[in-house]
Amino acid sequence: MRPQYETLLLEEPIRHVTVVTMNRPQARNAMNTQLMTELRDCFASYYVDQGETRCLVLAGAGDKAFCAGADLKERNGMSDEAWRRQHAIIEQAIRAIMDCPIPIIAAVNGAAYAGGCELALACDFIYAVPEARFAQTEVALGIMPGAMGTQNLPRAIGTRRAKEVILTATPFTAKEAFAWGLVNRLVPADKLMTEVLATAERIAANAPVAVRQAKRAMDKSEDLDRANGYSFEIEAYNRAVGTEDRIEGIRAFNEKRKPDFKGR
Repeated sequence: MRPQYETLLLEEPIRHVTVVTMNRPQARNAMNTQLMTELRDCFASYYVDQGETRCLVLAGAGDKAFCAGADLKERNGMSDEAWRRQHAIIEQAIRAIMDCPIPIIAAVNGAAYAGGCELALACDFIYAVPEARFAQTEVALGIMPGAMGTQNLPRAIGTRRAKEVILTATPFTAKEAFAWGLVNRLVPADKLMTEVLATAERIAANAPVAVRQAKRAMDKSEDLDRANGYSFEIEAYNRAVGTEDRIEGIRAFNEKRKPDFKGR
């Protein structure tokens, strides 16, 4: 049983799929200390125990924003020490999202600015509405991206384009995000969650151990040269060989039926 949160809403609209909704619509889901603490704790809990969840969706409440970035009202007048303490929680939250063994889809329903853009980037891939806008506006506020933005954005859209985005602090459209490879699919607002959940359901229908191992291997592909990456892939592959799901998958194929994966 997952705990109840003040700023997050957890739902399971489809078996094995959990939607985590940032639930501060009155503040455009801005990242205050409470929200980031709960995001950290929520995703860290899936690192410890995946339970029956096989795919996660990160969404924002309301129809205005996925996440508007850090809550600047909370930060107004904050001391350097308090700022660093708060940011340490943000760092932990981003690491918890990126270290989560379960695939995570970001459903971007509106603005994803600064830390909000970084939250979306920390997920495995992004579906967005055509009206969504993205930005890394931190340098216009006297700081810089500090939630993996300088690492994940260049990997998503290329270093030279990421430099332009971050150094000019200029917002860009969902259409541009799609063209640059940041967004996987553009979906009308009234169909966004339907499309996201359909993809999540397809992921959840596959063998959970194999999916988690494949995700780990692909994450490592950007950190390792190809030879060492392949060694990591084979290690991940061999962990799937000894599972009951591997036997079930082959048996189901030969029996011309849908496999019943158990995650073991």
